[in-house]
Amino acid sequence: MAGKKSPWGSGEAGSGEPADAPAGEGGDAAPDSAPPPRGGNGPRNPWLPPASGDGRRTQTLEDLFKRRGGGGGGGGNGFRLPTRPDGGSWVPVAVGIVVLLWLGATMVHRVSPQEKGVVTTLGAYSHTIDSGVSFTLPWPIQMVEVEDVTSIRRDSIPEGDGERLMLTGDQNLVDLTYLVRWNIKDLKLYTFQLAQPDETVKEVAEAAMRQSIAEVTLNDAMGSGRASIEASVRERMQRILDAYRSGVKIQGVEIKKADPPAKVVNAFKDVAAAQQDARSEVNRAETWAQQLTQRAQGEATAFDKVYAQYKLAPEVTRRRMYYETMERVLSQTDKVILETTGVMPYLPLPGMKQTPPAEPATGERR
Repeated sequence: MAGKKSPWGSGEAGSGEPADAPAGEGGDAAPDSAPPPRGGNGPRNPWLPPASGDGRRTQTLEDLFKRRGGGGGGGGNGFRLPTRPDGGSWVPVAVGIVVLLWLGATMVHRVSPQEKGVVTTLGAYSHTIDSGVSFTLPWPIQMVEVEDVTSIRRDSIPEGDGERLMLTGDQNLVDLTYLVRWNIKDLKLYTFQLAQPDETVKEVAEAAMRQSIAEVTLNDAMGSGRASIEASVRERMQRILDAYRSGVKIQGVEIKKADPPAKVVNAFKDVAAAQQDARSEVNRAETWAQQLTQRAQGEATAFDKVYAQYKLAPEVTRRRMYYETMERVLSQTDKVILETTGVMPYLPLPGMKQTPPAEPATGERR
């Protein structure tokens, strides 16, 4: 290899050896694979870290980790977990405590008296647990979903102050606001049969109410027919939800407001006032008729008593009745009847009867 230049910098000036060094005594030339000396002026080896001017190389990321973590050999000053008094590690103990807490939280279930729980095994229904303390397999093998099955739930339709118009049987519109009370009677059906049981209850209530309102008139919906409407809606809702196998029991329906539409409320008020006046007149007429009937019945009873006396003494009773009748009739006239003779017929007896005598003036001499 004499006369050729090594790519690693051997044979250049300042390397310490001439480029064309003679062969040794043994006749062997210097090998080309000899590493170049440090600090040479030739091309740098790309596989070696760059050398600094003072002979020290730059620190690498591996050097930093070794110095901070002890190099993996335990000789550094890095962070270490505390050890037990016997020299063992606390890691197994910590893992065991975490596992026990996880098992206790996912296997032991406390259910309140008004609640029940549905247990599922890998997503499929397993059984239902009642109130009290129950045990299941840990999560995620078994899961428990607890629901309140005793408390009454209330849904106001519509929510807020919205207007809900419905068509009555006599082709009128009425604005209805009502309340539905219900609870869970079968937790398994309630959980697995319907996708959204709460929304289903509201939609069934809406359909049942519209059907019931369409069978009555506006006056019934706004007046005395509310009780029958509420009973009809409750019965219809329960029948539909039982057909769906929803596991829901309807406790009651209450109509909170039944008013005419807002645009015609003034006209409805005028009509209601006129109807109220008409009912008042009818009630007054019925009262007068009852009083007149009672008076006639009293007179008939008195006549029956007089007739009983008449049968005992007809002549005396007849004369008494004649006198009483003439007294009653003549007491209301201005005529004066005299049966004695010698009385002037032109005497103003009626005028004298009606005109009171004049009182004497104060201080008049007699």
